Amino acid sequence: MADNELDSLYSEPPDAFTARRTELAAAAKGRGDTEAARRISGARKPTTAAWLVNRLALQRKDTKEQLADLGERLRAAHASMDGDAIRDLSAEQHRLINKLTRAAFEEAGMKSPSAAVRDDLTGTLQAAIADPEVRDRLGRLSKPERWSGFGTFGDAAPVAKSTRERTKAPKATAPDRPPRPKQGEPLHDRKAEAAQRQLQKLTAAVAAAERAKAQADDELSEREAECTAAQRRRDDALASLRKAERELKSAEQRYDKARQNSRAAAESLKEAKAQLRRG
Repeated sequence: MADNELDSLYSEPPDAFTARRTELAAAAKGRGDTEAARRISGARKPTTAAWLVNRLALQRKDTKEQLADLGERLRAAHASMDGDAIRDLSAEQHRLINKLTRAAFEEAGMKSPSAAVRDDLTGTLQAAIADPEVRDRLGRLSKPERWSGFGTFGDAAPVAKSTRERTKAPKATAPDRPPRPKQGEPLHDRKAEAAQRQLQKLTAAVAAAERAKAQADDELSEREAECTAAQRRRDDALASLRKAERELKSAEQRYDKARQNSRAAAESLKEAKAQLRRG
């Protein structure tokens, strides 16, 4: 039961996650399933990119199978150092990731995703191809994943590099200076390379800023959902208080009426006894 509820929870958009988690945990607790309530309450809200991958894996059951199949074939090609196979499979990996990325955005109705979300989405799919542990957690991710490039795929030729890693500039000879130009290198080539490095640096900065904004927006959505839930609990508590006050007032009125009846009955009894003695 808890697995089905967690599937439902992780299919929810991030801005609806917290309220849905509270609702599902309360329902599990209400039916006496404390283990399910504990698991649901402990579920962490996913980032936008993690939600997109989770949703894709939950709604397209063959997603994990496609990633696993390609991952195993890449692993075998690296193990045998088959350069031709590695090149062919790398191209296949590129096509598969592009296909799944488009599907994730289209099915979520996301027409203009940010560069940061796209980068995190493709990076997570690459990691899922390379790492079975990441692949097993698709559908329950709370944050994007990255393939480090180390492990059984080989240290020298990692396949599942992220977009950010692919766009890194070459190491400079000094932290703040570009590489020394080669002897006889045309000036316009050096300028073009410097401009390219600057463009890559600015692109990375924009992606980082978009990622920070996405995280801040996710945090804002979660806090807003918490405020909404707290306001709903307050309103429910106020309604319960008003109902209790009305019930108290009604009970006090019935008590006063009963006390009056008791006194009247006591007077009637006293009068009846007096008449009995006189008679």
